[in-house]
Amino acid sequence: MRKHGFSPHSLIEALHSVQDTFGYIDREALIFVSGSLRLPLSKVYGVATFYHYFTLKPQGKHTCVICTGTACYIKGVPALLDSLQAQYGVTLGETTADGELSVLSARCVGACGLAPVAVIDGHVAGKLTPESLLKRLEEVIHHELHHQS
Repeated sequence: MRKHGFSPHSLIEALHSVQDTFGYIDREALIFVSGSLRLPLSKVYGVATFYHYFTLKPQGKHTCVICTGTACYIKGVPALLDSLQAQYGVTLGETTADGELSVLSARCVGACGLAPVAVIDGHVAGKLTPESLLKRLEEVIHHELHHQS
């Protein structure tokens, strides 16, 4: 905010800085940005919730972004979501109780020929079935657990 002279026009840049620093934007950060930029809290909250990049709660150690575009949805996203709910007890926008996995959505990841697609910790996985999705997630989660030992 200092870089932009505490200008109200730097709201998005300020929110990006908070998100990049802390991984999410909590209530205290929203209030701080609001006061520092002399903007109504409702405007800061509105911007933070409008853009999908920003999140208001901590994310899990691992992320699974499910593409919900038309091609992916038609080719099996509902079954993928059902398998995530059954295995981990979470659906879009939620994080497991142990903080290991956050399930997010994207309108389209641009890999329609590989539908249905998920992006797991930044890596695209295509032509997924419920079984292959759960297998990949288990590999990612258990891989990290073995490296911490």
